[in-house]
Amino acid sequence: QVQLVESGGGLVQAGGSLRLSCEASGLTFGRNAMGWFRQAPGKERQFVAAIDGSGRRTYYVASVDGRFTISRDNAKNTVYLQMNSLKPEDTATYYCARRDGDSTSTSPLQYAYWGQGTQVTVSS
Repeated sequence: QVQLVESGGGLVQAGGSLRLSCEASGLTFGRNAMGWFRQAPGKERQFVAAIDGSGRRTYYVASVDGRFTISRDNAKNTVYLQMNSLKPEDTATYYCARRDGDSTSTSPLQYAYWGQGTQVTVSS
């Protein structure tokens, strides 16, 4: 059974930090790019960050670059999103996703498997 399970969301004050985790099972992981996306109520799903299979290449949306860090542990089939200096506008449901290929992509259409999401709420 293919599963991507996110965890680590919660309520935090502006300026605080959270670390999201996404554990994969039932599918290949170490040779596949992984991405984090977010969706706020009434808005489209937005790309946040992506990492290639090796973990050497990462890519971020401009609004989080320098504050968020994506990483992965292929031995644990897990991808992480460290979020620092959080802002109220970061409030959203965060999803991890896996591509069938190794290269990163900012388009959600390029990701075949998705987790159920974890809520991040940043209070001002």
